[in-house]
Amino acid sequence: MSVFTHVTVGTNDLVKSRAFYDQVLASVGLKRLADLGENGSIWGQDKPSFFVLKPADGNPATVGNGVTISFEAPNRAAVKSFHEAALKLGAKDEGAVGDRGWAPNAYAAYVRDLDGNKLAVYCFAAE
Repeated sequence: MSVFTHVTVGTNDLVKSRAFYDQVLASVGLKRLADLGENGSIWGQDKPSFFVLKPADGNPATVGNGVTISFEAPNRAAVKSFHEAALKLGAKDEGAVGDRGWAPNAYAAYVRDLDGNKLAVYCFAAE
């Protein structure tokens, strides 16, 4: 059973966000499943799991201080690929690829997307 049905982040530039997430999320096996016109898009594997939307209230999208969205990578190479793709597309580095000591085999990287949302990618498989 999954704990969440989906996670959503806001954007102020949907065109750039779509291009960014199409490439970055492909590295962890996610693809764009649907576009919601000029309101947003949805990514996932076989069902919706990650949404990027323009705020429904019409105000600018802002980031949540202390919020991180973390994606599961199938292997350590995917962690590196995610991080490299994100940086190449203009994301800001928030934590280099490498081991994290808080859990066995935790291997991760962190970035901030084009709107400033903090993203992580984790693999828990042994090297």
